Amino acid sequence: MLILIFSLLSIIPGLIYANGTDKHALFTEVLQDYVNAGEVNYTALLSDDRLQVYISVLENTNPDTITESKAQLAFWLNAYNAFTLQIILQNFPVKSINDLHWGGLYLGTVLKKTIWDKKFITIYGNSYSLNHIEHKIVRAFYDDARVHFALVCASKSCPPLRPEAYEASRLDAQLDDQARIFFSQPEKNHFDLEKQRAYLSKILDWFKSDFGANDEEILLFVAKYLPVNIAEAIKTDPKSWKIKHTKYDWSLNGF
Repeated sequence: MLILIFSLLSIIPGLIYANGTDKHALFTEVLQDYVNAGEVNYTALLSDDRLQVYISVLENTNPDTITESKAQLAFWLNAYNAFTLQIILQNFPVKSINDLHWGGLYLGTVLKKTIWDKKFITIYGNSYSLNHIEHKIVRAFYDDARVHFALVCASKSCPPLRPEAYEASRLDAQLDDQARIFFSQPEKNHFDLEKQRAYLSKILDWFKSDFGANDEEILLFVAKYLPVNIAEAIKTDPKSWKIKHTKYDWSLNGF
C-alpha cells in the first residue's frame, strides 16, 4: 500500500494544476465514494488511503503559484474540507467535532483552544489552523458570502458536504448550488409565509455582516436562493419579515 501511495504522489502533483487550472479529481473520487446527501461514511473512509494521498498533494503545493482567483479559492475550500475529514478520522469514533476542543465548545472558544484553532495543517512548509484558512484567507481575501455554504465543519447543521471537489472552472455554479441546497433544508432554514418569519441557520447570525448590513439585506441575499414564491414574498416587502435562528446541531455528519 505504501508503494501505491508513493507512486500516486509522484504523479498527482503534476496533474493538480495543469495549465493554471486546479484539478482536484482525486478528492472528488473520495467524496463520491463516501459522501451521501452530505453525510460521510467515516467508518469506511478510515480504510481508504486516497484521502491521505490527496492531503499529501495539498501539503506539497505552493499556493502562491496558483495565480487565478477562483483556482485559489477552490484550493482553500478543498483544503479546509479535506483537513476537517482528516482530523475526524484521526480521532474517530467521535460523536461531535466539539469533542476535540480543549474544555468543550464554549471554554475552548473563549480560550482559543478549539480544534479549529489548532495548527495541525501544514501546506508548503507553513502551519495553518482551520480558523486561519476560514477567517484569514477565505473570508478575508475573497469577499464571497457563499463560501459559508462550502466550508463544512463535520456537523449535521453545517451545509452538506458536496460529493465533489470545488473546481475553478465551475466554482460559481457550485457555490450557487450549495446555497440553494442549504436553504432548502428545513431543519436548517425554513420560512413561514403567513407570519413572515425567516428561520435561518445560526451561520447567518455568527457571520451576519458577511451577508448584509442589516436584516433586510440579509433577507434579500437569502431570497436569491429560494423558491420563487418565497423569494417574491420577501423581495416585495423585506421590512415586514423577521429573522429567527434555528438550533445548531453539532452531531457528527456521519452515518
